Amino acid sequence: MGESKVWVVGHKNPDTDSICSAISYANLKNQITQSELYEPKRAGHLNEETQFVLKKAGLKAPEYIKDVRPQVKDIEIRRTKGINRDLSVRKAWELMKGLDVVTLPITEGENLEGLVTIGDVSKSYFEVFDNKILATSNTSFTNIVETLNGKVVTGNVENNYVKGKLLIGVANPDILEEMINEGDIVILGNRYEAQLCAIEMSAGCIIVCEGARVSNTISKIASDRGVIVISTEYDTYTVARLMNQAIPVSFFMKQREKLIGFKTRDYIEDIQDIMAKKRFRDFPIEDEEGKYVGMISRRNLLGAGKKNIILVDHNEKTQAVFGIDNAQIQEIIDHHRLGSIETITPVFFRNQPLGCTCTIVYKMYRENNIEISKTMALVMCSAILSDTLIFKSPTCTWEDEAAARDLAVIAGIDPESYGREMFRAGSNLSEKTEEEIFYQDFKRFSVNDTNIGVGQVNVMGMDEVKILVERELNYIPNSIKSTGLDMTFLLVTDIMSEASYVICQGKNALQILRGAFNVENDDYPVLLKGVVSRKKQFLPAIIDEMQS
Repeated sequence: MGESKVWVVGHKNPDTDSICSAISYANLKNQITQSELYEPKRAGHLNEETQFVLKKAGLKAPEYIKDVRPQVKDIEIRRTKGINRDLSVRKAWELMKGLDVVTLPITEGENLEGLVTIGDVSKSYFEVFDNKILATSNTSFTNIVETLNGKVVTGNVENNYVKGKLLIGVANPDILEEMINEGDIVILGNRYEAQLCAIEMSAGCIIVCEGARVSNTISKIASDRGVIVISTEYDTYTVARLMNQAIPVSFFMKQREKLIGFKTRDYIEDIQDIMAKKRFRDFPIEDEEGKYVGMISRRNLLGAGKKNIILVDHNEKTQAVFGIDNAQIQEIIDHHRLGSIETITPVFFRNQPLGCTCTIVYKMYRENNIEISKTMALVMCSAILSDTLIFKSPTCTWEDEAAARDLAVIAGIDPESYGREMFRAGSNLSEKTEEEIFYQDFKRFSVNDTNIGVGQVNVMGMDEVKILVERELNYIPNSIKSTGLDMTFLLVTDIMSEASYVICQGKNALQILRGAFNVENDDYPVLLKGVVSRKKQFLPAIIDEMQS
């Protein structure tokens, strides 16, 4: 058994803190816990600021995940080894008994060709076939030898049987001459005359039953004529009964194109209805490259395990990755207000009124006496500088600044100059569309059954603010329709002057905005001086106004 995996993931539309807290907290957990493997993930696309930070730290972006519902790869897949299409039905039956399965996959290399079931095998026992079935099914002589527990007296059994019929040579030689055609398989006893007759009539193969001795003369003549001679201990009746079991499974198999199968990435919720409607016992599983992996049945779904998740930088369902209700939340590390996440079992929940989640993570490194590497220091420091707007945000506490300055020393950077460089990288939005800018740091909230969304863009200088506001004024009317929300707001924040221009959309949105901040003039966009924090300044005022 390998280590179980736990995903550490921030909110959708992730900002720098969301990504950096996932990376740094996963690193911390891996150092203090050996029983599980913690992996940072992201629930959205990276903005330019975060890309700048990861490039500076020399780190790859965490893998993007859009859904944490249980997948096929999370359940127990029966790793039934594939069989060759030329394998005999009898051999397939023996394998089924030995493995205690009712379905065998037929593969070529790593690719699935089809399936053979116990029902298919039973056809070789109970269905009535004509005497040309062995040729029709392209049965190999090797299969015939194995099925009869036979011994090859003479002849080449590497080829397949492609022409002729099967018959039992019980008649006298005169009658046999009328019955046997070129290439036929003839089941015989120990009668010399009958054996010689079959050879002279150009039979393709003679099967000598009951362990009867094959004379040297017959062997020599058969060899000269290219006739295969097989000796078996079984009697004539048993041989005739067993011959259909030599047919290759390819003759009965369900072709790949007609199968219902699934991929390892498929979600359990999406496939269980399909499985319930079909009467198949087993379903094949392939990986993302189309290579055969194994088999599952409806019974396997009962043991579908939930993905283990740690949430960082959020605790609201509307901000969480899709499918969070079907995941096993182990921990929540956050610095926001308490939201709507519900858990089935108790979880470790650390929530502190600090300016950044990475400040909490930094404290946990210190509390556990874990050394902070230069890379992790740069990651956490970047997040704190981002969330606190280089210590200018009202959300910034003395603990945030102290943590950032300690981390800056470890990382070997000047926090103020590095922070300005980081924000400049993040404010370069000229190549982004209005929609991309609007949603790059966008969060959803629910207030008294009213669903609102608040986006924020930080820039360096009022000139950039005005350019962005003009662009977003054209887009924001579309935001209600595209999100399904009741109201949307966008803050375009100038870090240098510590002010934000706000535009909005939705019923009563402008009225609520002006009431929340006691704005008496009719100017629009609305200028809010000193308002730079969505979490501590903007959102609480909007909520108070909506609830008043």
